[in-house]
Formats: sequence, C-alpha cells, structure tokens
Amino acid sequence: MTRNAALLPFAVLLLGGCSLEPRYERTTPPVTTSWPLGDAYLRRTEATLPTLSYTDIFRDPKLQTVIAQALINNRDLRIAAGNVASARALYRVERSSLFPQVNGTGRVQLGDQGSNGAGNVNTGTGNVGTGTGGIGTGIDTGTGTGGIGTGTGGTGTGNGGIISTGGGGGFYDQYSINVGVSAFEVDLFGRIRSQSRAALATYFSTEAAARATRLSLVAEVASAYLTYASDRSQLAIARATEASAARSVTLTRARLQGGIAPRTDLRQAETVLLTARADTATLTTSLAQDVNALTLLVGAPVDPTLLPASIESVDGLLAEIPAGLNSDILLRRPDVVQSEFDLRATNARIGAARAAFFPTISLTSLAGLASGALGSLFSGGAFNWSASPTVSLPIFDGGANRGNLAYARAQQQVALATYEQTIQTAFREVSDALARRGTIDRELAARRELTAAAQDNYYLTERSYRGGIGTFLNSLDAQRTLYNAQQQLVTTRLTRADNLVTLYRVLGGDAQIAGDPAAAAVMRSPVSEADQTPTR
Repeated sequence: MTRNAALLPFAVLLLGGCSLEPRYERTTPPVTTSWPLGDAYLRRTEATLPTLSYTDIFRDPKLQTVIAQALINNRDLRIAAGNVASARALYRVERSSLFPQVNGTGRVQLGDQGSNGAGNVNTGTGNVGTGTGGIGTGIDTGTGTGGIGTGTGGTGTGNGGIISTGGGGGFYDQYSINVGVSAFEVDLFGRIRSQSRAALATYFSTEAAARATRLSLVAEVASAYLTYASDRSQLAIARATEASAARSVTLTRARLQGGIAPRTDLRQAETVLLTARADTATLTTSLAQDVNALTLLVGAPVDPTLLPASIESVDGLLAEIPAGLNSDILLRRPDVVQSEFDLRATNARIGAARAAFFPTISLTSLAGLASGALGSLFSGGAFNWSASPTVSLPIFDGGANRGNLAYARAQQQVALATYEQTIQTAFREVSDALARRGTIDRELAARRELTAAAQDNYYLTERSYRGGIGTFLNSLDAQRTLYNAQQQLVTTRLTRADNLVTLYRVLGGDAQIAGDPAAAAVMRSPVSEADQTPTR
C-alpha cells in the first residue's frame, strides 16, 4: 500500500480540471462581404481565390531564381525564423508545467567514526526533513562497541531516504537512491492550461508574422526587379533621345554657321540634349541603387545575367490574379492570422487571471531506497517514501488578482480592436489594388496609342523641317512630346506590373510560404473549445 501511495503525484495527472477561459468566437469582419463595385473596378468572377504560389504569378525564370535566392539568404527571414524558434521553445517551457518534474538522486556516504566509542550517529535525508540524533557516550569495552546514545532528529526539508547507522567506531558506509516530485501544481482550475494555450497562440502568431515577412519579401524582390527593368527602359530612351538631340544640335549649329538658322534654334535644340543627358546620369545612378536594393533583399550579390533587360521583356511574364467575390479570403492573410492569434492569446490569459482567485494545490513526493550496506540497498526493508500535499488559498492580496484580471480583459479588448482594424486595413489595400487594376489596362492602351502618335508626329515634323517647309520649333516640340510619351509609357508599364505584385501581396494566398499545419487547423475553427462561456 505504501508503494502505491508513492505514486500519488502521477495519479493526479488523470484528474480533469475546468477551464475559466472565455469561449472564443471569431468576430464578424467589420467590412462588407463583397468588393467595391463601380467604374473603377473590373467585373469579378464567381470563382473563389485559388491557392497560388509566386511561381504562378511571376513567370519570368530569372525573377523566380532571384526570389528563391532571397528566400534562402535574406536576413529578415533569418530573424523571423529565430523569433519563431524562440516562441516555439517558450511554448514548450510553458507546457512543461502541466507535467510533474521528476528528479532522481543517488548518494553514497563514507566515513570513519574513530575508535573512541562514538555513539550512534543518525543521519536522515528525506522529503519530510533531516535530523541528527543525539550522540551518546559509553564505556569502551575494547571490542569496538560503543555506548548507545539517544536523541531526536530535527525536522527540515530536503531529498533522500531516511538512513541510520549505529554501533561503535570505525569505518561506515551509507547508500541511497531516490526519485521525487517537487512542488507539482495540480491544475484543477486550468491556470496552467490557459497559460499554455496563450503560449501556443503566441507561437502561432509569431509564425504568422514570419509568413507575412516572407510574403512581403517576395513582393519586395519582385517590385525591385521590375523597378530595375523600368529604369533600364528609361535609360535606353534617355540615351536614344540624347543621341537624336545631339544630331539635331550638330545640324542646327551647321545651319547657324551657314547663316540659315537663328541662334535661338541652336539653344532650343541644346535644351533637349541637356535634359536627356541629365536624365541619363540620373538613371545610371538609379540602376546602381536598384542593384544595391536587390542585393540587400536577396542577402547576397545578384548575378548580372539574372537582371532584366527592360520592362518590356518582363511585362508579359506576369499572370493575372483573380480576387473572387468574397472578402472572407482576407482571413487567410498572414497579418490577419497573426492578429487573430494575438486575440486568442489574450483570451487565454483571461482564464489564467480568473484561475488565480481559486486555491492552488501542489504536491511534493519522494520514494527511494536507503541502506547502510550496498548489498542490502535493494532489499524490501530499504524502501521509504513520503508525500506532502499543500493547498494555498488567496485571502488578501491588496487587489492584485482583480487588477490582473482587469488588465487581461483590457488587453483582450485592445487585441480585438487591433484584429478588426487589421481586417479593415486589408480590405482597403485590396480595394485600392482592385481599383487600380480595373483602369490600368485602359490607361496602358491609351499610353501606347499616345506614344505611337507622338512618334509619327515627330517623324513628320522632322521631315517637314528638313524639307524647308515646317519650322524648327514644331520639330522641337514634337521631339519633346515623344520623349515624354515614351517615359510615361514605361512608367505605366511599371505601374501595371507593380499592381499585380501588390495584388499578390495583399491577397496573401501563397501556398509555397504556408505556415504550421496545426495553426491552419486552428484557424479553420472559428470557435475555441473553452469549457465555460464568459459573462460579458
């Protein structure tokens, strides 16, 4: 029976406790269920947003290679991965409190009491305490048997079995092996489980934040790549315009020297040349800065052969992204998922704060073997055990528990407002991107027609001027108009490409950067398994 009693701390693990957490129910998103409608928006398809990956959207093999390198080397991702690992470790630490900490000890004590007939020395180490018996004195009989001493051991705290040796002086040895549980809290009111759930939700939140970092990284790399492509196109236009303007200046100077053209024609021609030359210098700097930005995002030097030649070369390698009709897809965005897990964590902390008002039960137990001879250590009489349950009931704490509960509830309201605000921000970002997407194709088509018309007009006015029919001012205006139209066309191409990148980011459904399957399973259930519904 005593052996079974020593197993008491393990039996309490089978006790089921209640939970004082509020029942978590996902709040209704504070946005409309459909995207905005109007002239600025495309007609949405009935299909829901499919699961995509960045390789489905960014079809340029070079861009895919650069993104893959960034996902391996980027330092922000390494920081995010370290944060996830830290949160996972803290959850394991918190969860370990649900289980008893079992420690084993072994002890060997050797000594020599001398030959003066020292009395009995009682040495006890146990869960119930330690004591030293009285030391008696006796008359040495010459046979090594001392007198019998008497005494009462003190009571303290410690670990180990109860050991005693007696007899006369000389060498003695003592052995003990013990297994014990120290101050294990029986979680009858769910305080530890609530703290564990809060730690788990925090881990899932950190993991979602890491996914948001990866999603943003992919979008930033794609945007930087497209910006480099746009600047390459702009530089090519500036250089072509500079070369054309240089020929015009040479021709106009010759006409001036021949007395055919006035000096104002030369100065006007030089304005176009110098504008294009300044743009060339600026864009050369921008290209170098674009490479630096890509290098930082990738976390390593980017192979020049992977860089795009122009925006036109990648414009057709970006796929459309269907947004679907239902705004519920926002709930899968990593930042929204992060906010919801933060809300779940604060919900669990309310349960822990409520449990602090109730008694706590802790148990310290020890079982072991002790003997004065190694050969008899495992004999039946060497077994000893002790158990010490403790009940602690808060009586007066100066309002600390009430304050903690009020704080937990206030933090839950803050997390709820943050969650709703995150959804509203996500809805606004998607709506803005859809509005831009609904008109960008019409703008791009108009820019193409404008550039074609400006090109033809410049050709006609230039021929007319050289034929002596038109004026130089008309030719110069046509050249400026063409230069501006070409620049605007490249800018519009970049805007369209960036819009697709933005849609990829704000819709947040990349399967290749999916998170923890356990977190996904939790998110599929909008209601927690709390044992008690709170009174709000």
